[in-house]
Amino acid sequence: MGIFGFFKNQFIEVIEWQDQQSNTLVYQFPVHNNEIKMGAELTVRESQVAIMVNEGEIADVFGPGRHVLYTQNMPILTKLKSWKYGFDSPFKAEVYFINTKQFINQKWGTSNPIMMRDHDFGMIRLRGYGIYSYRVKEPVVFLRELFGTNSSYDTSAIEGHLKKMIISGLSDLFAESQIPALDLAMHYDELSEASKQKMIPRFAEFGFEITSLYIENLSLPKEVEEAMDKKTTMGVLGNMQQYQQYQAAEAIRDAAKNEGGLAGAGVGMGAGMSMGQVMSQAMNPNNQPATTTATKVCPHCQATIGADSKFCPECGKSTVVEQASCINCQAHIPKDAKFCNVCGTAQVSEKKCPACSHANLPNAKFCAECGETLSAK
Repeated sequence: MGIFGFFKNQFIEVIEWQDQQSNTLVYQFPVHNNEIKMGAELTVRESQVAIMVNEGEIADVFGPGRHVLYTQNMPILTKLKSWKYGFDSPFKAEVYFINTKQFINQKWGTSNPIMMRDHDFGMIRLRGYGIYSYRVKEPVVFLRELFGTNSSYDTSAIEGHLKKMIISGLSDLFAESQIPALDLAMHYDELSEASKQKMIPRFAEFGFEITSLYIENLSLPKEVEEAMDKKTTMGVLGNMQQYQQYQAAEAIRDAAKNEGGLAGAGVGMGAGMSMGQVMSQAMNPNNQPATTTATKVCPHCQATIGADSKFCPECGKSTVVEQASCINCQAHIPKDAKFCNVCGTAQVSEKKCPACSHANLPNAKFCAECGETLSAK
């Protein structure tokens, strides 16, 4: 091979990147000390962007497709190098390929619990985890803000920082949402979407676009979960008397399995009898102390009402009435009663006989004593 053939082999004629690793964000084409031939072919595949860098300064950007490198399609590099029109000599430049595909199933999780105030349980510590996806949207911003001039760059280099950004945003979002701890599970979708919207401007600062963010689980401390379980159990049980009966039945069954039966379970006859009395009380609702409330009868509609009620909740009338005595048996009856509720005597004015002055019933037509007519003459 002659000397001219040697120099010819040092010129780069084909520039491309076949991505072999799924987590690579940036790949630098190995130019080293070689020069790029004017007219070389630059192949940029889908989900890739190629960027020319001249002495650390970003120059031309190429999207997907096949590009033949001439001064006409490298205007920035041509200007930086002060090439004349029709310049056809090999040149040196750095070529970086940016991977713009989505990087999915990136995991986030709380390394430390998130402190938040809850209406039901007070101050609680919340933990959570999930996944998110992102991609490079602005390659020039990404190259300028994060990558620099490294030879390669993958997702692990930025993973920790992105997770901390997400946790910071979620902590603020959860505190502002004021969603009760008992209702967090039913708001996963809403919180996930709100979290994504909150992260969009933060990711954009580095040239990224967050395409999705999901909350898989939010967990509470063990103490809070136990308190929630107790509250749920109380709601399911409802009737505490029935629950006590159930517990007594379970205790009797377990005691019967012990050596010595019920007495053995109670450690001796005396303890066994005491336990039996407790179980008997739990099993017999009639032995439970009953609470009684003083009542009275409404004098108007006869409804049963509280003893201290001044108005009847059924008819709305006042329950405070003036008392009178029955004209027949002298029993205490309401002043405006028409009949005695003890003897049944009508309480209207009697008719006196004009002949013997005997008091007769109001509806009597003849005197019960002398037989004289009572009708007006």
